[in-house]
Amino acid sequence: MDASVLQTFTSPVVLFFVLGLLAAFARSDLAIPEAIAKGMSLYLMAAIGLKGGVAVAKSGIDARVLGALLIGILASFALPLIANLLLRTFGRLDRINAGAVAAHYGSVSVVTYVTAVEILTGSQMAPQGFMVAVLAAMETPAILTGLLLARGLGKSSDGRSKGELLHEVFLNASVVLLLGAFAIGMIAGPDGFAEVTPFFEAGFKGVLCLFLLDMGLIAARRIMDARSVTWRLAVIAIALPLINGTLGTLAAHAIGLDVGSVAAFGVLCASASYIAVPAAMRLALPEADPGIYLTMSLSVTFPFNILINIGLITAFASMLAGGAAVP
Repeated sequence: MDASVLQTFTSPVVLFFVLGLLAAFARSDLAIPEAIAKGMSLYLMAAIGLKGGVAVAKSGIDARVLGALLIGILASFALPLIANLLLRTFGRLDRINAGAVAAHYGSVSVVTYVTAVEILTGSQMAPQGFMVAVLAAMETPAILTGLLLARGLGKSSDGRSKGELLHEVFLNASVVLLLGAFAIGMIAGPDGFAEVTPFFEAGFKGVLCLFLLDMGLIAARRIMDARSVTWRLAVIAIALPLINGTLGTLAAHAIGLDVGSVAAFGVLCASASYIAVPAAMRLALPEADPGIYLTMSLSVTFPFNILINIGLITAFASMLAGGAAVP
């Protein structure tokens, strides 16, 4: 078995996710209080933003950074078009639901990315810090594409304005915290970050383990309660991360990123949002069925990426680089 794939299955963060899945399927009453789960989410986003900003403060902004940001934004705009085509044809969804689901598959999952970074770092392929900025840049363009696919950027059916939607899209909590922490990391630099390193470094992996335990519980319970997702949609929820991850990995390799950053970008393209985009869809497309887009992104794509696709993308990125980066 490829070392990068083996690393996925032996990583504590992935095993805690598996524990959550198994506990939920066994109908255990194990649960993490919502307030604690939200606090862990804020901690993880602040930590990854800070560390990314510090890394960029060390390396500076150059053509490589700008190139990665450009392909990230373009991918976020374009990937929902692939998803929409599959959803309207093979998936047999109507225009509104297809547009809502498609938006999820152009945006990103912060937790999927953070998990991938931990696995890549354990394989001596840590991505560059500027990839956090790419992650933040990919949060919102897909939402705009999804809305255009669904019905354009007019008022929502419940009378809410375009301004309210844009406020939700660009000022949602994850985008503000990621970009804000990234900026703080850049300003503070390595010396400033040293003051808070014990808090943001020592507990990071432990918090991520508990957060993924909670995500495993949620994903499995939503699968058991799912009513709207057909077998066709389940197939698409697995096919899209494979297609998008492959395209993202090839694009990042083409612009000359290092193997860890290539794999990280592939994971970003393969991931599907289950926080920022659902919030925007509830505001802009309230008639779209959350049972479809949340179950596909959170209960099918998210576990597939965590358990299988991160390892596949890492192996593919290593193969493109000639295999030298695989321990």
